[in-house]
Amino acid sequence: MFTGLSAFPLTPVPGNGNVDEKAFAALVERLAAAGVDSIGALGSTSSYAYLTREERARVARIAVEHADGVPVVVGIGALRTRQVLQAAEDAQNAGAAGVLLAPVSYQPLTEDDVFGLYEEVTAHLSIPLVIYDNPATTHFAFTDELYARLARLPQVASLKIPPLPTDPKQARARVAHLRRLLPATVTLGVSGDAAAAGGLNAGCDAWYSVIGGTFPEPALALARAAQAGHHERALEESQRLQPLWDLFARYGGALRVVAAAAAHLGLTAHRNLPLPLRGLDAEGRAHVATVIEQLQLHI
Repeated sequence: MFTGLSAFPLTPVPGNGNVDEKAFAALVERLAAAGVDSIGALGSTSSYAYLTREERARVARIAVEHADGVPVVVGIGALRTRQVLQAAEDAQNAGAAGVLLAPVSYQPLTEDDVFGLYEEVTAHLSIPLVIYDNPATTHFAFTDELYARLARLPQVASLKIPPLPTDPKQARARVAHLRRLLPATVTLGVSGDAAAAGGLNAGCDAWYSVIGGTFPEPALALARAAQAGHHERALEESQRLQPLWDLFARYGGALRVVAAAAAHLGLTAHRNLPLPLRGLDAEGRAHVATVIEQLQLHI
């Protein structure tokens, strides 16, 4: 399951502060129809940390119900271990095929804190877990030694790693090093969309993708080229999307860009992020719209 393109859609939250369940269901249906390999509900793109337990449980159920059999991986990160266990229970009850866990914190976490979190959670799981290494948002830096310890816990099935070195030789060496540390049953998934082609070409099994949740077709074209061993074509697909990667860099990450893109395409309301997140200003939204037209990223 944890191979190929895992697409992470937004969880639209319009101005009234409630999840737009109809728009979210439609986003999930688009991904299933496009043929993505899995759907990541309640990841960072889905603003999971801003939702209540009840909202998250409902979003998980909607994702599974509208995925048309495509495996759904549900994010379960939260500040307290008790809350993580509750989210895991809700995801399993919803029929999720797997869960995704980042070490969310307010106080800085130690390696012992993080290992204890995963140890406790995996002991209560009956479905696979993805270790979610997202230092840009969690501000926690995994070490390779911690990767190795965590990968041997029960139910751990995949490791979502930050972008690899841009040099292809160094990227392959990094993947080979991680392979030696991890059990053969644990897949490697790359994140950071601009680095996806390099990561897949270097031997990563999966791409945990932000743009895949809004633009599944170009994401699939990139992923399928890499999976087939057509490395130059994968790089060409990524280079074609460079204006999008430039937007991510300009606006401090992917979330606000894909939120503006989804609104521009009419997939969500204009306001689609939970407050206090306000999205891009008028100039930023116009810039996103221009790039969408330039790349012909239409529905």
